Amino acid sequence: MQPKPKHLETAYAEQFKDASVVHAYHCRPPYPDAMFPFLAELVKGEPKIVLDVGCGLGNIARPLSRYVDRVDGVDFSEPMIAQGKQLPDGDAPNLYWICSPIENAALTPPYGLITAGQSLHWFDWPVALPRFAELLVPGGFLVIVNRIFRQTAWSTKLLQLIAQFSTNRDYQSYNLYDELGKRQLFSKQGEKMIEPQTFTQTIDDYIEAIHSSNGFSRDRMQPEKAQAFDDAVRELLWSYVGVKRFETAVSTHIVWGFPQRLTLYNNEVLS
Repeated sequence: MQPKPKHLETAYAEQFKDASVVHAYHCRPPYPDAMFPFLAELVKGEPKIVLDVGCGLGNIARPLSRYVDRVDGVDFSEPMIAQGKQLPDGDAPNLYWICSPIENAALTPPYGLITAGQSLHWFDWPVALPRFAELLVPGGFLVIVNRIFRQTAWSTKLLQLIAQFSTNRDYQSYNLYDELGKRQLFSKQGEKMIEPQTFTQTIDDYIEAIHSSNGFSRDRMQPEKAQAFDDAVRELLWSYVGVKRFETAVSTHIVWGFPQRLTLYNNEVLS
């Protein structure tokens, strides 16, 4: 099976263990409240048991615990989990935190739903996706959740700055669903777009949110480069919004389907 795009390799995923990334993560926009009862409706079987993979701070696992019988949140970043436990519902009695790579985590299946919020791209796909197929109840879905930011007047210039300053020099444009599809690892069954919700934040928090993402860990950027990036983004946003606090709009894209077991032919994995 062909390798993943290089910019998604484990070496880049490791930055989500960095203290600076964990510290900045809360500046990301929240998921909409309407998403959680919808996810609960997708859970198959009783009791309603969910596995949230690459859970980070538990931004899906914690609110979802109010709607289901049990959530197991798995992440390989111990600092993320430690911080998540301190947040609302982080100590819910039906939420179980597991610090481990998902590929070999000790789990308690079966699960009626598996959720992945902006995390699936970091996994070892030919290991993780077939494992998900084994962990799910018959007919159970894998749900992939992504945020989509509204295009703004400064989007193009911001992307230019991101390309200039990112420490991930291997980045290339890709489509996750195309990548999984051509490897025959995921069969899409449905999708839902939750329309944009307004999110208000300061320019500084907007910048900090970028530092929670791939290629912008302050622990891995030269301090002078991080400062130059911050200054450039601050100047860019100020030139357009002219205030310290402004509104952006974020949509939530939900895709559900079936993870696939690997097909073998002559003891070789078909690609």
